[in-house]
Amino acid sequence: MPKDTVIKVQEYKDTLIQKAELLITKCFPEKIVQLNELLATPMFNERDFEEVHQDVNIPVLPPVLAKNHDDSGNDDHPPNKRARNDVVVAGSPMLALPNGSVSCNKPLCEMIKVVKPIIRTLVEHSNLLKMWISFMIPKIEDGNNFGVSIQEDTLAEIQTVESEAAAFYDQISRYFLSRAKVVSKVAKYPHIEDYRRAVVELDEKEYLSLWLVVCEVRNRYSSLHDIVIKNLEKLKKPRSSNTESLY
Repeated sequence: MPKDTVIKVQEYKDTLIQKAELLITKCFPEKIVQLNELLATPMFNERDFEEVHQDVNIPVLPPVLAKNHDDSGNDDHPPNKRARNDVVVAGSPMLALPNGSVSCNKPLCEMIKVVKPIIRTLVEHSNLLKMWISFMIPKIEDGNNFGVSIQEDTLAEIQTVESEAAAFYDQISRYFLSRAKVVSKVAKYPHIEDYRRAVVELDEKEYLSLWLVVCEVRNRYSSLHDIVIKNLEKLKKPRSSNTESLY
């Protein structure tokens, strides 16, 4: 391998280790404080569910009435059968919405705009910590592996946090998809009140989920900071340089 490449790889590792140590000692405590302050703002603190309610802007149109009769105009029925006069109510035809498009829930979109960068930052920080610990794991040897086991347990915890943060992102995208499906039902069956109520319930659920996501991100920062600080010496030097006598 070219010497220049080896030097650049080592510089990358050294830079990453410096960033990770700064992340743990300075950035994580600052993040915990920032998230606590965010949770105390009116956007997240004791917010009334009614503040995230938004009308779907779909009026109730007259239903299409369709009688069960012969399209040929022949109203003759067999003598042994009674004529059917029942009426079937079909869904309202929707080529275009009378009042224009149905907008997203604006209060929730404002919250999502705040929450998404927080999730992305947690993913990036988790990935950096994961690489930091991976670089500090020593080569495999027999004995004196207690410190290595601490590194592996911490690494597993960081990977779990990274996966959970990515799942938070997926949760937001699934909310928009689910809401679009329910709103399309409202457009097709505007006279059924349950579909409109389903939109309201979905918005309330997402509001609670966004609040919970911010709480969980803060808790993950706290737990990672705690476990790394408590085991920082073993994480950086998993094996003792001096072999103690057994006698």
